[in-house]
Amino acid sequence: MKNNKQDLFLANKLYYGDNLEILRKKIKDNSIDLCYIDPPFNSKRTYNQIYLNKGEEDKAQTQVFIDTWEWNDRANEGFEQIMENYNGIFTAQSIDLIQGLSKVLGKESLLAYLVSMTLRIVEIQRILKPTGSFYLHCDPTASHYLKLILDAIFCPRGGDFQNEIIWCYAGGGIPKKDFPRKHDTIFRYTKTEDYIFNVEYRPYGKWTKTFEPRHSLTSGGEKLDMKKGTPVNDWWDDFPKLTSYQKEWLGYPTQKPETLLERIIKASSNEGDIILDAYCGCGTSIFVAERLKRKWVGIDITYQSISIILRRLEDNFGKNILDNIHLDGIPKDIESARALANNEDDRLRKEFEKWAILTYTNNRAIINEKKGTDKGIDGIAFVLGGDWEEELKKNEYKKILFSVKSGEQIKSGDIRDLKGTMQREGAVMGIFLTLESPTKPMIAEAKSAGFYTYKLTGTRYPVIDIITIEKVLNGARLNIPTVEVLKKASIKTGIEQELNL
Repeated sequence: MKNNKQDLFLANKLYYGDNLEILRKKIKDNSIDLCYIDPPFNSKRTYNQIYLNKGEEDKAQTQVFIDTWEWNDRANEGFEQIMENYNGIFTAQSIDLIQGLSKVLGKESLLAYLVSMTLRIVEIQRILKPTGSFYLHCDPTASHYLKLILDAIFCPRGGDFQNEIIWCYAGGGIPKKDFPRKHDTIFRYTKTEDYIFNVEYRPYGKWTKTFEPRHSLTSGGEKLDMKKGTPVNDWWDDFPKLTSYQKEWLGYPTQKPETLLERIIKASSNEGDIILDAYCGCGTSIFVAERLKRKWVGIDITYQSISIILRRLEDNFGKNILDNIHLDGIPKDIESARALANNEDDRLRKEFEKWAILTYTNNRAIINEKKGTDKGIDGIAFVLGGDWEEELKKNEYKKILFSVKSGEQIKSGDIRDLKGTMQREGAVMGIFLTLESPTKPMIAEAKSAGFYTYKLTGTRYPVIDIITIEKVLNGARLNIPTVEVLKKASIKTGIEQELNL
């Protein structure tokens, strides 16, 4: 993976950080062909990544993001930027709209959400090419407000609303006193009236799809070829919502079907075009863009999402694909690692731990997100013991525990604590990741724990290993084969891959 500075689109790019700052500072005007976002919906929920159930449900989930909002200093700063027309980028209509909504809604959670979305949508409009399109995926929670914001940003500058797409799906619970809520809304806007659009035809009586390129297709444009079938309309019921039984399921809470993104990307871009997802999550848009031979840019504020995307690309396209990805925002030296550890943004409380563990394990660990009650466990990886065939059948594996420290006051007692946690959890190994250099008593305490012999290879490993962040930055990685816990459909270890299981 490349970290050197280079032109934006010589390589596909993953940005780790706040998408507002990245959009403002790193994405040029008129540079993106298609932007799709599936942002928070203001659902007032906490979303967890689901891993393989190891019989301990509370340890098989990791918090991915919290979709709750409050009026705080960040929201107030964003509101003031809109009112003051920061960088001259806001339309008069968008300023008046947010000002009016503040009087109607008050400075509460909903307005905080709408301010956040306005700040980002105005930047997305800026970076789209004149022929570009924008798809915003949401649900009825705030869609009526979001459309007002989209109209106020796109329409005064020559863009237009094109479609309100309804994605219908089944599954889930059925309320007793309401109609079941079984659809999402996807708003489609274009920057100008001269935009890319490729018609998808549904052959009569079939679900098979074909695409016919159409450039500059407008409501008064060229006549469609009805011999190919009927064009797909603006309600989509042919993409079921993902479940844990489907092969592409990664356990990510808001994961969307690949076929849904395929329709959007094929409709509003061509091969070689540049796709941007500013809330890329588990990377479905990126994965589909790569498969469809588009260039892509992804942004996410959590390293867990970056980790999932890297694993997903590697698993599906091979390790060589990572050589052609430019990572931005990932710590590359002690100074940037320390900056991540000391970040005061409450949204990034666990990000240093996530980055350290996932980087050291090549994205093959579970992060423990339990706030204040992690019981000394910051992460877990799983390895096979002796009877590996039986263990694979039963999903019963041996644990490796991770403890991460970023403060200066590390001591031998931290190693004793890890040793005690390992005994309580029945773990075979413990990894102590530290930003600071260990003391001699710490090293002696770790060595006193002895060695663990991995039976499948006969290799010996320290029961407790102290790894500095400097070593991680220099390429140190966990070298014992671990069990894949990211998805149910494919459980593979290094040993299995060697045996072609």
